[in-house]
Amino acid sequence: MDFIPKIFSKSIAAIFGCAIFFVLNSCDEDLTAINKNKNTNFPSQIINNANIVQRDSGMVKLRATAPLIEKFEYIDSPYIVARRGINILFYDKTKPNVPGKISAKYAKFNEKKKFYEAKGNVKIITNENQMFAMQSVNWDQGKRLIYTSDTVYVTDKDGSTLVGANGMKAKDDFSEYTFYNNSGNINAKKIPEKGR
Repeated sequence: MDFIPKIFSKSIAAIFGCAIFFVLNSCDEDLTAINKNKNTNFPSQIINNANIVQRDSGMVKLRATAPLIEKFEYIDSPYIVARRGINILFYDKTKPNVPGKISAKYAKFNEKKKFYEAKGNVKIITNENQMFAMQSVNWDQGKRLIYTSDTVYVTDKDGSTLVGANGMKAKDDFSEYTFYNNSGNINAKKIPEKGR
């Protein structure tokens, strides 16, 4: 009779051990499934009151200030965002003492695609003192192309104005640009003669 309780208690211990093994294994699988769906879209870097200077060969190319800049890098397409606005001064080798200016209420930069977008009262002032105002603009850095489908208001240094009702496309140095469905008050001296 002593023999049966020993077998019975060993069987219960074995069954209990197997149950614990299966419970632990099922917990590991659930944790793996949870980790697969884990959110990685959070900022890896946060800069408050940012003051950024970018140089190339010792020359300042860009100065940017923003109340908040966040960098998201733990995702497939990393980006940097300035949700509370940004002001940028950009410098050209031809006129290093006269920077161009860009301001917007929101800006985003996709690092992989080298693609910028700015939204909300976007103003671009070139170092030639031309002002471009619009609600949004995109810059494809790889193609060196700036474009928007928003209405663009351009004011030249001589006071002439131009309105591109259906947007514009321009080289990123503003040496060439095209406006769509435009109108305005343009200085006649600037219009080239035919054949030139």
